[in-house]
Amino acid sequence: MNDLFKALSDKTRRDILDLLKTRDMSAGEIASAFPISAASISHHLNILKQADLVASVRDGQSIIYSLNTSVFQDLVSWVYTLQGKD
Repeated sequence: MNDLFKALSDKTRRDILDLLKTRDMSAGEIASAFPISAASISHHLNILKQADLVASVRDGQSIIYSLNTSVFQDLVSWVYTLQGKD
C-alpha cells in the first residue's frame, strides 16, 4: 500500500490518472498533455504501474495505458473500513 500512497502523492501522476479516466492512451498521447519531458512521463508511468494503478499493453510500437479500476475499488473499500462502516 506504500507504493499506492507514493504514486498518489504527486500531482502529475494524479493528472495522468485523470486523463486515463476518459480513455486508454499511448505513452505519447499522455506525454503530449504535459509540459515536461517524455522521460519524466515515463518515470511517472512506471511509478503508477508499480503501484498497480495503471496497466500497460504493447500495441505494435506503442504502449497503451489504462486505469486499473480494481485497485481504486480496493482503496475505497479500505478507506470505508477505516470509518468503521464494514
